Amino acid sequence: MAERERSIHEMLKDTPSMNDSCGAVHTGTEGGSLGMGIGMGMGVSGSNSSHSIGTGNPLSMSTSLPMRNHSAPTTPMSPSPHTTNGFLTSADGSSSLIRTSASKIDSLKNWSISTYKCTRQIMLEKLGKSQRTVDSELEAQIEQLRETQRKYLSILRLTRAFSSHFQHVVASQQSLADAFADLAQKNPELQKEFICNSETQRNLTKNGELLLNALNFFISSVNTLCNKTIDDTLLTIRQYETARIEFDAYRMDLENSKPELTQAASSLEEAQRSFAHHKDQYEKLRGDVAVKMQFLDENRIKVMHKQLILLHNAIAAYFSGNAMALESTLKQFNIKLKSPNSVTGSWLEQ
Repeated sequence: MAERERSIHEMLKDTPSMNDSCGAVHTGTEGGSLGMGIGMGMGVSGSNSSHSIGTGNPLSMSTSLPMRNHSAPTTPMSPSPHTTNGFLTSADGSSSLIRTSASKIDSLKNWSISTYKCTRQIMLEKLGKSQRTVDSELEAQIEQLRETQRKYLSILRLTRAFSSHFQHVVASQQSLADAFADLAQKNPELQKEFICNSETQRNLTKNGELLLNALNFFISSVNTLCNKTIDDTLLTIRQYETARIEFDAYRMDLENSKPELTQAASSLEEAQRSFAHHKDQYEKLRGDVAVKMQFLDENRIKVMHKQLILLHNAIAAYFSGNAMALESTLKQFNIKLKSPNSVTGSWLEQ
């Protein structure tokens, strides 16, 4: 033991002083240096020396891992407001987006205010608590136009029903003519009578097809008049009625708010501006309705005059048995025939 302690003391003498070890720069991981220091400390725990040799041992310096300088990975730069891949490409783009959003909000606000005022005006008119602008002459013409459309639609419905029933009659006459022709071939003793009835039914079928062409032409023309021409004018009338409600709503709003806005000049000017705008729109649509109704009335008279003459002549010629007059009527109105001057063959011929 004495020799071992002596050798240890000799080793301690060979080690550099603490001042020299503190001035040296050591590299290595913190864990490795600490581990080597602990190991060396444990190796000399049996001695009476109180010096720490963990940092000054050459073995610890040689076995420790060199510490690498790991720099942090470079992060990509965040897109600036001037990038082209983002939503905003410049300050102008940001301002334009803000202006667009603001305009949408203003439009929604104006629509909500106008809807509220118009709804309130309608309710007050129904309750008799508000006065409405009345154009007696124009409103009488509008009501007459709507009544005319209802009556024309009734004529159209009845004519379609008549055409459908008559088409079944023509089909029955065609089937009857085929049956007579077939029996004429199988009954020689009654061949003459069967052939006579078959020819009669064929002639009725041919004239019936001509009348069906006239009916279809009448139906098509009246349908166009009712569901397109008159509807176009009624659409303008509905716009006019909406403009009238808006005009009355803003008029009443201006009249009711004048005593309260004596101190707020800007609010009063805004109310007057809105009233003037809706007044101009109302007067413009009223003029459009008057012009359209005038042209519609002229067109309606012209179309119905032609169609009523066609219907009368065609039906009179058919039921009087005047086939020549029926054909001339269709030619007069330039109606294309599906099978003019031809007899539909039997199912055997087809």
